Amino acid sequence: MFSLIMPFTMALMSLYTPIDRLSLHSSHLKPHPSPIFLSLENMATPSLSLIITFFFFSLLIPTLISSSPVQDPELVAQEVHRKINASRRNLGYLSCGSGNPIDDCWRCDPNWEQNRQRLADCAIGFGKNAIGGRDGKIYVVTDSGDDDPVNPKPGTLRYGVIQDEPLWIIFARDMVIKLKEELIMNSFKTLDGRGASVHIAGGPCITIQYVTNVIIHGLNIHDCKQGGNAMVRSSPSHFGWRTVSDGDGVSIFGGSHVWVDHNSLSNCNDGLVDAIHGSTAITISNNYMTHHDKVMLLGHSDTYTQDKNMQVTIAFNHFGEGLVQRMPRCRHGYFHVVNNDYTHWEMYAIGGSASPTINSQGNRFVAPDIRFSKEVTKHEDAPESEWRSWNWRSEGDLLLNGAYFTPSGAGASSSYARASSLGARPSSLVGTITMGSGALNCKKGSRC
Repeated sequence: MFSLIMPFTMALMSLYTPIDRLSLHSSHLKPHPSPIFLSLENMATPSLSLIITFFFFSLLIPTLISSSPVQDPELVAQEVHRKINASRRNLGYLSCGSGNPIDDCWRCDPNWEQNRQRLADCAIGFGKNAIGGRDGKIYVVTDSGDDDPVNPKPGTLRYGVIQDEPLWIIFARDMVIKLKEELIMNSFKTLDGRGASVHIAGGPCITIQYVTNVIIHGLNIHDCKQGGNAMVRSSPSHFGWRTVSDGDGVSIFGGSHVWVDHNSLSNCNDGLVDAIHGSTAITISNNYMTHHDKVMLLGHSDTYTQDKNMQVTIAFNHFGEGLVQRMPRCRHGYFHVVNNDYTHWEMYAIGGSASPTINSQGNRFVAPDIRFSKEVTKHEDAPESEWRSWNWRSEGDLLLNGAYFTPSGAGASSSYARASSLGARPSSLVGTITMGSGALNCKKGSRC
């Protein structure tokens, strides 16, 4: 350190001349010099050398500190996301102060209807880079029909979602859309139901297969049925034979950069939201889920190891009445379950197999009155000697009515770095954060 500082010190010393040797015009001098000027006039050269040495040493200290190794990558990731979200709010996004960083980003803007595509900049978690149709035109659904899944008519929902160009898709009025076959999304699309009551119900529902950058927002998705054994168009240049589908509300199959936000989902044939076959970079947030058995499957099977890189954020959702299990059920990958409100389950809330990493933070779990269903977790398809090594932790969760979480694996924060996507709020705020979950009743010209 001394060898680094001395060249600077010696260079400055060569330029130093005591103040009393300078030839100064009287107009440059104050009539009554302050004590500091008097002391400088009489300062000896060695004292100045010490001051200069100390000055350069103080400049180098931050550099030396910042070069030290980072011990906890999770804390670094949380700090980065905190700064990103804070900067978004400072760049013209009004804060409503609800504690929900997604809603605070856009909901208090009375001109949301003119600024619809700004929503894409409000995502958080592993799906935060899902831009949907942000950079494209707005497409308006005017026709609720779905007469021909191979040759859809302009104005229908199916015609919009299969286009190759980015599109932000909105709805001209309230409508119920009963699809004949799965709605096969193309990349860079947003379904934005704000300003209308839009129901996708009574038929096959939404499929996001081998595409990227999709946002599903503000829809009522329910009573979804199986489809298939039919020809269905997936782009302007391609249609093909579809086998029988599962009947999910939202099926993500090999998809990436997907954000499912502020939807109301219930009563589908299989899952409400399922993500399988190597899907990743997904955020499922602010949804209200009710009246369903197997709510959410994340990971195809115990033997499908391509799901080891899956990363999913499940945040600010309300898991409500009539739910049974799988909120979610995880395999292989990394799952951040943060600030959700679990008010109902019959079997368990969070489960998994094949050694997934589950990071549960700041959730509120209210156990059912059923005596043998108090446990939040279910380690599936493995003996305890095996699942004891799976990394599952509960941090800051609020466990009520006898609810209990069975942790396993490592306790160190570094083990959960890849399952950490945002900073958790205190569980005491979950009721406020999730108060607006589900499809919102947004009116043009007023806050949503």
